[in-house]
Amino acid sequence: MKLHTTGATSGVRAVALVLHGGEEVSTVRATRWYPAYLRMIPFARALSRTPGVSVWQLCNTYRGWNEPDRHPVADARRALEAIRRAYPGVPVALVGHSMGGRVGLRVADDPAVVGVCALAPWTPEGEPVAQLAGRTVLIAHGDRDRTTDPALSYSYAQRAKEVTATVARFDVRREAHALLLRYPEWTRLVRRFTLGVLGVTGLDRDIADALAEPAPAGLRVPV
Repeated sequence: MKLHTTGATSGVRAVALVLHGGEEVSTVRATRWYPAYLRMIPFARALSRTPGVSVWQLCNTYRGWNEPDRHPVADARRALEAIRRAYPGVPVALVGHSMGGRVGLRVADDPAVVGVCALAPWTPEGEPVAQLAGRTVLIAHGDRDRTTDPALSYSYAQRAKEVTATVARFDVRREAHALLLRYPEWTRLVRRFTLGVLGVTGLDRDIADALAEPAPAGLRVPV
C-alpha cells in the first residue's frame, strides 16, 4: 500500500481519499502505473486545487479484491487511520471508481468519514449497507456500462436509502465504465459533491435536491 498526497499541507480543514478500481481476483502488485490508479489522478488533482483540502490517493497493495481477504478494504482502513493521525478531527470524503467505489462504501463507517462518492461502483447483490448510517452518499453510473451493472448500483442505492436518508444516484447518459466519454461532467459532479459534503463549499443545489428526493426520482437523476 502506498499513499500519494497533494493539495494543502497546512491549515488543512478537510481531506479527500481517492480509491482506484481493480479486479475481482488478483495478487499482482498494484503500482502507480496501473491504469486503474492513473484514471483517478485527474480527480485527485481537481480536488487538490481547493485551499484547505488535502487529497490522499491510495495505491492498493494488490490489484484484486480477493475475497475473503478483501485486501483493498484493509488498505483503505490503514489509509484512514493515517489520515486521522495526521489530521485528527478533520472530516474525510471518499471518492472511488469501480472496485474503489465498493471499497469506499465498505469503509464508510470510519469515524472520520462524512460522505462517499462512488463512481460506477461494483455493488454485487447482498453488498452490505448498514455501515452507511449517518453518511451522505452519491452514486453515479454510466448507462452504457458493461463492466459494473448500473441496475445493481440502483438496487444498492435503494437499500442504502433505508439506512441513511441522504443518498442520491445519478444516471450519466451515453457513458461507459472508463469515465472518459463525459469526463468534464464526472469531474464537476465529484468536485461539487466532495467539497460540499466536506463543508468547504455549500452543497450544490442540484445534488442537495437529489439527496432530499425520495426514491425512485432521487436515484435516477439524469446527467
